[in-house]
Amino acid sequence: MMIGLVGFILGLLIVGWMLRNVNSWVYERNLSEKIRYNLPPGDFGWPFIGVMWPFLRAFKFGQTGVYKAHMFGNPSVVVTSAEACKKVLTDDEGFNPGWPTATVNLIGRKSFVRHLRRRAQVASQVNRGPGERIRSVNRVHEIYRRRNVIVTLDKWADMGQIELLTELRRLTFKIIMHIFLSSESEHVREALEREYTMLNHEVRAMAINIPGFVYYNALKARKNLVSVLQAVVTKRREQRRLSGPSAKKADMMDALLDAEDENGKTLSDEEIIDILVMYLNAGHESSGHTTMWAALYLHKNPDAFKRAKAEQEEIVRNRPADQKGLTLREIRKMDYLNKVIDETLRMVTFSLMVFREAKKDVNVCGYTIPKGWKVLVWFRNVHFDPKTYPDPMKFDPSRWDGFTPKAGNFLPFGGGS
Repeated sequence: MMIGLVGFILGLLIVGWMLRNVNSWVYERNLSEKIRYNLPPGDFGWPFIGVMWPFLRAFKFGQTGVYKAHMFGNPSVVVTSAEACKKVLTDDEGFNPGWPTATVNLIGRKSFVRHLRRRAQVASQVNRGPGERIRSVNRVHEIYRRRNVIVTLDKWADMGQIELLTELRRLTFKIIMHIFLSSESEHVREALEREYTMLNHEVRAMAINIPGFVYYNALKARKNLVSVLQAVVTKRREQRRLSGPSAKKADMMDALLDAEDENGKTLSDEEIIDILVMYLNAGHESSGHTTMWAALYLHKNPDAFKRAKAEQEEIVRNRPADQKGLTLREIRKMDYLNKVIDETLRMVTFSLMVFREAKKDVNVCGYTIPKGWKVLVWFRNVHFDPKTYPDPMKFDPSRWDGFTPKAGNFLPFGGGS
């Protein structure tokens, strides 16, 4: 009986060992011997589930800043050091976007294309000259100061208790909608908010397109959202055709319709819609969450709140009597508030990671990332490196006094930083 028990235990150990190595056999067997010996440390875990559970508990492996894992159903390399993150995020020759299927399908494939011509087109319209930016800031502020922001703050005060994040999302959505589609009706904006809210709740869902699963519902919301935006694009194109060069240019939709490359080629309807959905997802969510966390950190740190409040009061005291609203010059004087924002972004980077895929075998910090493998850029770890940020768990806006982090050490917006 003892021999049988020993045999059973040995059998379990052998089966367990084999299962733990299945992923390695599958994904490493076709690699050259040179690449296999130069892979990052780490392991692929169990079949199908990989190392998702231990990763979610620890968020890192060892001290190398680069390690292999099996994540989201793919052989992957996770990078956590500033040097490795910077390399992956800036190497367009070595890496493509590698986002999960669900994210790409819900946000839009065209928004993830990194074709240099398209990137230049969008950048030339979004990153306009200083004069245009000042006029845009003033226009947006004057309208929303009266119609939304002040009215909303007064409404919150009367409500007593509010769900802060929910209310901030609503406010930021209204502001972003004005920037994107200022001349559209309230009915159109309400339809967009309804469909986008459904889409946004499920954007990180597993890509299971079966009735009853959240991804299925999100795809329906995406279809409805595209339908509303397509109607807007079609209407704008017709208005511009009828008005000719004198057509009024009021918002980001007009800017994207104007975008041309060096050959005079413009963005397609599909590209414009995907870009709008991408910017909406990025700007709406990050703005709402960052504002909420900044408010919470200031509430928990009365000294920081006192300094931030005093700075704002001084700006208002020095304002000319005939001035209405905030100016860009006043925004530039908000030195301490900028530090509060940077410290908030350091501590609560909204996106846990960004995804890339190796276009070829790429060397990162002495390790080889094979072609086709996913790369998960875990830049939040960079923000808690005690070598760069002493006492990193402490909310301390004053750490930014005279401090400018080296390239790659502050990545609140990933590659967009």
